[in-house]
Amino acid sequence: MDIPARGRAPDNRPYFFLSYAHTPPSGPDSGDPDHWVHTLFKDLCADVLALTAHPRGTPAGFLDREMRSGEGWPDRLSENLAHCRVFVPLYSPRYFASDNCGREWFTFAERLREARDAGLGDIPAIVPVLWTGMDLESLPESARQIQVERSKFGERYASYGIYGLIKLKRLRDEYEEAVFGLAQRIVQVAENTPLPSSRPRPYESTHSAFRPHGEGPRRIHVTVVAPNRGSVPEGRDSGPYGEDATEWNPYHSESRRPLSTLAEELIRSLDYRITVSDFDLPDPAADGLTSTGADPEGGGQPAEGHPGILLLDRWALLDKDRRHRLKAFDSAAHPWVGAIVPWNRLDLQCRGEQGERLREKLEDTLPLILERSRRAKCWSAVNGVPTLKAFKEVLPVVVAQATRQYLRHAKAHPPPGPSTPRPRLSLAHPTDPDARSDPGGDE
Repeated sequence: MDIPARGRAPDNRPYFFLSYAHTPPSGPDSGDPDHWVHTLFKDLCADVLALTAHPRGTPAGFLDREMRSGEGWPDRLSENLAHCRVFVPLYSPRYFASDNCGREWFTFAERLREARDAGLGDIPAIVPVLWTGMDLESLPESARQIQVERSKFGERYASYGIYGLIKLKRLRDEYEEAVFGLAQRIVQVAENTPLPSSRPRPYESTHSAFRPHGEGPRRIHVTVVAPNRGSVPEGRDSGPYGEDATEWNPYHSESRRPLSTLAEELIRSLDYRITVSDFDLPDPAADGLTSTGADPEGGGQPAEGHPGILLLDRWALLDKDRRHRLKAFDSAAHPWVGAIVPWNRLDLQCRGEQGERLREKLEDTLPLILERSRRAKCWSAVNGVPTLKAFKEVLPVVVAQATRQYLRHAKAHPPPGPSTPRPRLSLAHPTDPDARSDPGGDE
């Protein structure tokens, strides 16, 4: 490691944050149930210090040992999650059942998303460790994309995890080799692909990256309603648009990536399986959904299997045909369909008289969905989301609300008695000839 240049302050940030699930004591005289986690932490800190020029007297890592009973621990957690260089989760069945571990994961993963938004690329700053043997096929969606080194430290590590190696005296050499290899990996990631610090976020109001214990896989479909570059309304700046709606990027001054990509990453980090489609185009990859995530036999309704969210650009409402299709969609929308209306407060074309005109068209086109969203206290999502930061804050709220509505209203089984087929409605081409008239006469 290079010695800091003259006049430059040394980097005192912890090299790693050791994230683990606290084990409950087995009895009043059972001792510390997390003794071996603390042993691993001390050994890992010693190896990291030996491999680096980390300043003397500053901790090489962070562990929240015995701090949850004291005051101020959420602030200390948030500070260290915002500044540590590498996140080291100890994989075990208990880890992925822990709400606290899910919050820690979500908080750190948000830093990785911020780095990608800033153009820094993918920084591999999550370095998982097998604490026990794990079926990696059962990992949450939020963890599936993270590579786990199983074979690098031998068959016993893959079978027993670090806990098995540290508990069995005859495997002491293998344990020390695994810890040293882990320390090398932490230092390599921290120094070769440095992750910027971020502003600490309130820990206790942070969402968990893991679904509640006992729930099955969760799914959601996102439909983007926006013009493409070739269908931008006359006079509208084409900068935020791409080849299709999924490339729409209203926050292009803050991020280089399309909004649908940002939404997909954030929703997946909440442990959902997600599909994304363009409202104007059929998407055969969306598990049988039509262009709006709808059941083709369901009268314009989203598929029965999971909730849905519309990401809507108000400029898309200037197209008469698209507006009529959205009206048909709104009139038949299930309660578990939410909406978010992003816009950029720096975009002068979205303000003033033009902004008011777009707002009126939105109110006229989606009255049912807007009313439900406001009644569910998701009013900020549909009243206009002016910044990327605000979008990232409101998206998990809308996802949670759509999921709650789905669990509350969706039928687990078909109702008894003969079923009556619902009239088919293609959202791309409404079958009702009257639906193609413009009752507002505003075109």
